[in-house]
Amino acid sequence: MGNIENQSQSHSAAFEKEIQTNFQKDMSYGDYLHLDQILSSQHRLSSHHDEMLFIIIHQTSELWMKLILHELHAATQCILRNDLEPSFKMLSRVSRIQQQLIQSWNVLATLTPSEYMEFRDKLGHSSGFQSYQNRLIEFSLGNKNAHTLAVYQHQPELYEQLNQALHEPSIYDAAIHALAAHGLSVNEQALNRDWSKNYEANESVEQSWLTVYRHTGQYWDLYELAEKLVDIGHQQQLWRFNHMTTVERIIGHKKGTGGSSGVTYLKKVLDQPFFPELLSLRTKL
Repeated sequence: MGNIENQSQSHSAAFEKEIQTNFQKDMSYGDYLHLDQILSSQHRLSSHHDEMLFIIIHQTSELWMKLILHELHAATQCILRNDLEPSFKMLSRVSRIQQQLIQSWNVLATLTPSEYMEFRDKLGHSSGFQSYQNRLIEFSLGNKNAHTLAVYQHQPELYEQLNQALHEPSIYDAAIHALAAHGLSVNEQALNRDWSKNYEANESVEQSWLTVYRHTGQYWDLYELAEKLVDIGHQQQLWRFNHMTTVERIIGHKKGTGGSSGVTYLKKVLDQPFFPELLSLRTKL
């Protein structure tokens, strides 16, 4: 009995008297985060145990993507104003978030083919291919494709949001304008192009970046920006690769639920790199 009493007294002492316990009129942790809504949004369509894993992985990924878009938008606005330094923290944060997303594929990979087949048919034609936030991230990084908007025609407001993003400069377009703002010679084709088109490498842009990398002391902020972008592009490619290998591990070469060729399509996506001149200049340095 003595030990039990001592333990009870120890636990009471650990609970500090100033800790708030009455939330009848005050906002609690759960209230602030709207946990009642978030934690009640996992609706399995089957009775299979592992469907919960599948839902939560994708829901949390969408939350991380929302934060990526929040940071990318702010960083792009900073760069367009030629105010580069504040963007560096935002871009560093994006690369850390990407690491969280990359790691999530390792958790999903604990789902075996046999287990997934138990509830895959419940997904219907829903597919990660339809993730509008992932599409917005690709647009923000310069990978534009107007044809992908067809997937969202049934949601007019979402379609308009994507169409607007399609016609806005990407973060790389903003970086190219920063090159010109620093007095580097970038031709009009790169500075005033159709933002809705997928970016294609430009000789004047490559030469400008080469100048930055050859004179890092003179152009340190541009050099720092370039390396931040390279890091984000690299992380996005790792995310794509882990996506592809996880899909291959779970469903092999079956068609995707959304109608894509599955692994074959995801392998093609890997051949669409970001920020081409920041990669090609490494060969020419």
